Amino acid sequence: MKTYRKELRIELDGGSVASLLQLLNSAIACYVFAHGAGAGMQHRFMETVSTGLAERGTASLRYQFPYMESGSKRPDSPAVAHAAVRAAVAKAIDLTGLPVFAGGKSFGGRMTSQAQVQVPMDGVRGLSFLGFPLHPSDKPSSERAAHLAAVKVPMLFIQGTRDKLAEWPRIEKVVQGLVARATLLRIEHADHGFNVLVRSGRNLDEVSTELVDGLANWIRAQAV
Repeated sequence: MKTYRKELRIELDGGSVASLLQLLNSAIACYVFAHGAGAGMQHRFMETVSTGLAERGTASLRYQFPYMESGSKRPDSPAVAHAAVRAAVAKAIDLTGLPVFAGGKSFGGRMTSQAQVQVPMDGVRGLSFLGFPLHPSDKPSSERAAHLAAVKVPMLFIQGTRDKLAEWPRIEKVVQGLVARATLLRIEHADHGFNVLVRSGRNLDEVSTELVDGLANWIRAQAV
């Protein structure tokens, strides 16, 4: 199974951002994959997930938010981030013609969900969040999840049990409140970056496999 990788530009008002398409001829869907607040689309985590999805029959389009493209450390305003999400989704639909799923790591997933609630994106079959940032570190709250009740497509939350930006009992309660539209995948001993302590008896390869298997299986189930 050969994977086609191509660097592309996504046009936005006032400029463009980089993106990377990983596509295979047998792909059953495409995941539009936004990065977290502190690292761009070339981060090891983004590469691991995208390559893992390709090995499991799912294409991906990952992309930069404008602030990351310009080298700034300050994330874009929601309006700017939402526009980037929409442009990336439209690009994926146009390029692949596949069922499209959208989401991302932390900040990227949250911006995707907000964009979907603001004006639902045509062609998006579901949203998946890899470490949804439910609250700031050590400041438990569920306010950031309030908009999720308005999402009308299926959602997958992949969360580590040591995530300081989403205390486990709190994220579990949020997902339960979303009833049949949401699924929660528990990654034991993982933190917000899906890293694990040596004393947990787990390693990064095991966690990565569990995460990508869960994401790929969920996408496949929703795509058919």
